[in-house]
Amino acid sequence: MKQKKVYVVPHSHWDREWYFTIEDSNLLLVENMDRLLDVMENDPEYTGYVFDAQSSIIDEYLKIRPEEKGRLSQLIADKRIFVGPWYTQADSLLVNRESLIRNLMYGTRIAEKMGHSMNVGYLPDIFGQNTYLPSMFKEFDIDYSVLQRGIYTDQLNGDLNFTWKSPDGESVKANNIYFGYGPGKFLSADDKYMEERLLPILEKIADLNENTDNLLLPAGGDQVLVREHFPETVKKLNEIDMKHEYVLSDYETFMKDTWETGNFENVIEGEMIATQKSRIHNTIRSQRYDIKKLNDIAEEKVIYELEPLASLASTIGFKYPQKWIDEMWKMLFDVHAHDSIGGCNSDDTNQEIVNRLTKVIRMADGCLNLLKKQMTEAVSRKLGKDSIFVVFHMLPKAFTGSQKVVLFTKGNAFNVRDLNGNPVALDVLNQEYISGGKTIVVTAEGEREVDAPGYYRNEVLLRDVKLPAMGYETFEVVEGGENDLLSHKFLNSHLIENDHFRIFEENGVLNLEVKATNQTISDFMRFENVADAGDSYDFSPLEGDSPIYSKKVLSVFVEASAGTEFMEVVHVLNVPGNLEDRKSGDIKKGLAVVTRFELRKGADFIRVKHDIENDVKDHRVRVLLQTSIELPEHSFGDQGFSLIQRPTVNPYMENWREQKFAEAPVPIYPLENLAGATNGERTAAFLTKGIKEYELIKETGEMALTLFRSVGLLGRDNLAWRPGRASGINNKVVYTPDAQMQEKMTFEYAIHVGKGHDVKQLFKFVDEYRGHSLSYQKQSLNTFEERLNRFEIPYPVEILPASFSLFESTGDVFLSTLKKAHDDNSVILRLFNPSEEEQTVVLSSEHIQSVSQTKLNEKSVIDVKDEVTVRPKGYVTLKLVMKENA
Repeated sequence: MKQKKVYVVPHSHWDREWYFTIEDSNLLLVENMDRLLDVMENDPEYTGYVFDAQSSIIDEYLKIRPEEKGRLSQLIADKRIFVGPWYTQADSLLVNRESLIRNLMYGTRIAEKMGHSMNVGYLPDIFGQNTYLPSMFKEFDIDYSVLQRGIYTDQLNGDLNFTWKSPDGESVKANNIYFGYGPGKFLSADDKYMEERLLPILEKIADLNENTDNLLLPAGGDQVLVREHFPETVKKLNEIDMKHEYVLSDYETFMKDTWETGNFENVIEGEMIATQKSRIHNTIRSQRYDIKKLNDIAEEKVIYELEPLASLASTIGFKYPQKWIDEMWKMLFDVHAHDSIGGCNSDDTNQEIVNRLTKVIRMADGCLNLLKKQMTEAVSRKLGKDSIFVVFHMLPKAFTGSQKVVLFTKGNAFNVRDLNGNPVALDVLNQEYISGGKTIVVTAEGEREVDAPGYYRNEVLLRDVKLPAMGYETFEVVEGGENDLLSHKFLNSHLIENDHFRIFEENGVLNLEVKATNQTISDFMRFENVADAGDSYDFSPLEGDSPIYSKKVLSVFVEASAGTEFMEVVHVLNVPGNLEDRKSGDIKKGLAVVTRFELRKGADFIRVKHDIENDVKDHRVRVLLQTSIELPEHSFGDQGFSLIQRPTVNPYMENWREQKFAEAPVPIYPLENLAGATNGERTAAFLTKGIKEYELIKETGEMALTLFRSVGLLGRDNLAWRPGRASGINNKVVYTPDAQMQEKMTFEYAIHVGKGHDVKQLFKFVDEYRGHSLSYQKQSLNTFEERLNRFEIPYPVEILPASFSLFESTGDVFLSTLKKAHDDNSVILRLFNPSEEEQTVVLSSEHIQSVSQTKLNEKSVIDVKDEVTVRPKGYVTLKLVMKENA
């Protein structure tokens, strides 16, 4: 009897785009799928083929070959071709948690409609694993996960099979494909191949499987054509090899057979970003900042603006724009494929990603424009007033605080009132006169141009406004009178302050006074510039290079109003223009960083914006922010539904070369929304918009946010932190001049420094900083600010009340999503609890008929009586059935 059973899994890893475009990929897909269908139908011994767990290949193939739907569906239903549960293989550390959930939602639904969605959370190539993936898989009724990257060998404890556990306690049965997804790509019964390649690999895999005799051999590669010879080759191997029994199989079968017979007690928790066996590309999070920023904007608009507003609107008579949202999500899923959002792509591909994201943003804006206009018109009719604007608040807690809006007025003086006639305190932050231009009037004598009166565009900060939970409030614009515009003054001062902070410049140095902790942090912000001798995958330090730091502030400009104070400062770093200049010590470029601080009255964080016009190549720019935490051992960053603690010094760094790591395990980490440091008594946190990479420097206590990297090659061999071959394509040099980021870029984040360490408070800051609010003014002065304003549209709802709240939630929980259910007309509400304590949630609403608890896949339901419990670091998905005419 043979000692070991080898499960050979034929597959193709299908990159949506990379150094090639998505058009190239789809052309290949159609050719390869045509061949695969023929092979599978003609050879019953070809038992299974995994098509990379992606359902997007179904959409793309059937666009071109709709007549083949029946054949493909039959093979999927028979579990011979495996697709799903993903729509695309998303980078799980660079996108919003909801984007991962939706990717699984669309992926599983499409695959199930075709006959079967693979019961394996397959992760063959993404650059690190999100800590909540086991929980997400479990909530989609997925029992297993097969993954490659991110595990230290000593974590395995001698077995490639283990239980992978999320922070909320959910887990899946997992297997680590130790040699990646391609060890069997060139499977052969040739003596030399067996002796030199196959048998040594199987022996190593066997050594790492103490508790089973089942060995998994993935047999595929990037964009490969089906290997027609595999059934015959497996037969020959069984005749030759007396130790191993070879079976042509699939991941589902391997995991089911192995876990039914094996006893695997090892548990691995948390994110997986180990660089020992495979590359993680930890610094890819700052590559091609253009798409990181655009994706952040697109996700914010779809998840936190359009879907909640459309859900609210759908309960009061408006159509939910499901088809438009479907289209947006599928475009985002293409962007979220790991090579795409990672930025390790060709310039042609990256330009298409930019176009795709821009299109999603435009579509979301258009849908928002229509809904806001239709709802505001219905409010206007109810009130019998035209000079109104509506503020929509898309969070399940009532809000009191400041709110930015844009208002158009005929004159430069105006006021705002609530509907009880009470004045609303406001600051006009910026006022611009706009010429009215010409209008065309048709007369009996023909067309005639008429001068239109000019008007003013006003950026306004409303102070101390009250907004209802998950709803809207109406305000009135009153032309004329006196407003507070003159209080917005340019000050001959070098300081700004509010109740919590004081920022002041002294002798060219920026200082931050934190009133809560009674401390002043000197030189709290500086900028670092270093050479980047790397490629699109990885930052690489240049041998002999020394960091260049910003020195004194060159200029200070301060302005203030009653509710907000601003400070603008300029730093200039004198740097080499490119890698060659840096090697020769030729410093001839001035890299200017214009920083604008905003302090709102009562706000417990500082809003920061940097503008950089980059004309330097081959470099990296970071902002270094002093936390005032001495020698911090750990940083924290958010991921999924809670915070992760990470070491500031990775112990594996000490001898990573001797241990032949694939990449240096540098303590540079991803973040979703926030990162920081704490010693328990004080916390410094940084809330970002589109900035996705940080390092907490232990020696100085500085938080380094990577603003951007600038490189011009897709791949390079033998980098300082990544020995050996270039990543990706390594037999051709692919130049990527666009990745040098020669453009003007804007970076936004917020700073909080305060007492204690309250996780819930940090997530409240994220919501407050992000805002999650929208506004719309009924006016006829400007028809371009909202792009569809100049067109006629229907108004499906005649009247609406001036104020409305769909529901309000209790408990210290936070909104992850509010959207229409995938398969019916109910509304899905997902709330999460990032803290270590259990939270109880009660929904109060006169518009909800019933509440039930469901899972991420929205299938099973359990009735909720009065309250629901959200476990520590967990989340809950609720299905709300609304009353008619809510």
